[in-house]
Amino acid sequence: MRLPHLLICSVFIFFVLYAPQPLLSLFAREFNVLPAVAGSLMTATMLPLAIAPFLYGLFLAKRNPLKILRIAMIFLGLSCLLFTLAPSFKLLLLVRFLQGLTLPAALTAMTSYIGTSYSNDTLQKNMTFYIGSTIAGGYFGRVLAALFSDLWHWQSFYYVIAFALIGLALSIKPQGFIKAKQPMLSPLGYIKQLKNGSVLKLYGAVFCMFFCFAALLNYLPFILQNTFLITNTRDIGLVYSGYLIGALASVATPWLAKKAPSPWHLLAAVFIIYNVSILLLISHQLSVFLIAFTLFCAAMFVIHSSAAPLVNKISKAPASVTNGGYVSFYYSGGALGSLLPGVVYQHSGQTAFMLCLLSVCIVGFSLVMWGYLEGKNTTRG
Repeated sequence: MRLPHLLICSVFIFFVLYAPQPLLSLFAREFNVLPAVAGSLMTATMLPLAIAPFLYGLFLAKRNPLKILRIAMIFLGLSCLLFTLAPSFKLLLLVRFLQGLTLPAALTAMTSYIGTSYSNDTLQKNMTFYIGSTIAGGYFGRVLAALFSDLWHWQSFYYVIAFALIGLALSIKPQGFIKAKQPMLSPLGYIKQLKNGSVLKLYGAVFCMFFCFAALLNYLPFILQNTFLITNTRDIGLVYSGYLIGALASVATPWLAKKAPSPWHLLAAVFIIYNVSILLLISHQLSVFLIAFTLFCAAMFVIHSSAAPLVNKISKAPASVTNGGYVSFYYSGGALGSLLPGVVYQHSGQTAFMLCLLSVCIVGFSLVMWGYLEGKNTTRG
């Protein structure tokens, strides 16, 4: 499978994950539910994403990831059609939950394919390209969902996603992939290979990073509506342009990695920027908020683009298990971030919400420093 083909698949897969986000306030009105309840449309998908990838990683350690990717994409396409037909909020949640069970199979398959097909600098470069495709999927999934909803109706974008996913899936040819031979271990044997302290600290930092990101992106429509009086779905979608501008920073990650003394130094520095951006997001001035939002997104993408290849380099486990663990921690943060801070926002407002995110982000920075020191001491020993 050529890398560009995989990247296009990645974009549409991430459409499935993030398309509902800018429409949460619309769903809240249409189905007469509270903001935190509407936010559960993201939680319903991220909760299985938090658990399933690790299990899929163990499963994929012995199987062709391209076959799994093909099946997962066909199911996701069909689920998008089901989503448009759901007559109640409970059924929307059920479809989102089923998507959450399927998405980790696709994500783990893609990262495992890259992790086993490339190495060294090529791994860093292609993993950065993959993360860039997830960014494009996240941005255009949100913006196009909002735009389609404003011009036609919210279901129209889901028809596009469904047919594109099924068409792309049918064009995948799994027969060309040859899996590298690895020692056959029990599931416990694979798990033991992840006990490296630095790997676990990095997983924890990624959890904190995405907790903050999922929280802000999930409740951004409500902050824009309540603080800045922006209610039109198209205008809310345009605010996500800061997401895309910030995403361009991820392209510079390989260059930044070469300039930094080590990937750990780069992660620590960018986590500091992440913390500062959250402080600035407390502002009720729209221009300051938008600048801080762009900085926040840029920091998140550089952290993600640095952490993903780093964990593949320092882990002794197979790529499928390593990346399954990474995706599990990543979306565990997303599942909790898409729900718990919403309760804080609902009861205490924007300032308390941002301070909640800041406290979690500080923990992430501390884990990076701890992981760096532990890895350094292990190397010296």
